[in-house]
Amino acid sequence: MNYNKEKSKKGKIGEDAAVALLIKKGYEIVKRNYYSAYGEIDIIAKKDDELIFAEVKSRRYGSVEKPAEAVTPSKQKKIIKTAEKYLDENENNLYPRFDVIEIFFSANGYGILGCNHITNAFLKNS
Repeated sequence: MNYNKEKSKKGKIGEDAAVALLIKKGYEIVKRNYYSAYGEIDIIAKKDDELIFAEVKSRRYGSVEKPAEAVTPSKQKKIIKTAEKYLDENENNLYPRFDVIEIFFSANGYGILGCNHITNAFLKNS
């Protein structure tokens, strides 16, 4: 299997795990893989009075870099611009929040060892 297909397959597995985690925590999934000219948001969910824009990042357990470290300031700006586009297109009175969900894969890269949901991972003004 080539690298891009492999990465895409792992990405889907990671996103599915993140969705399951959010549902278990009482979130309603609004949209997956929302695209705009600025980029993509992996998961849009809501709970109470908040609309969550979640970026899912995964790494093999024991990796030097934590998954959340891959959400650089440049990536954050793209997510924020994409979220603004979504909000322009979908009127609501919910408070936007930016989360990162870390997925930790086993050494073989497919078994999920754990998930870490980081709420308010970055702010709109960052």
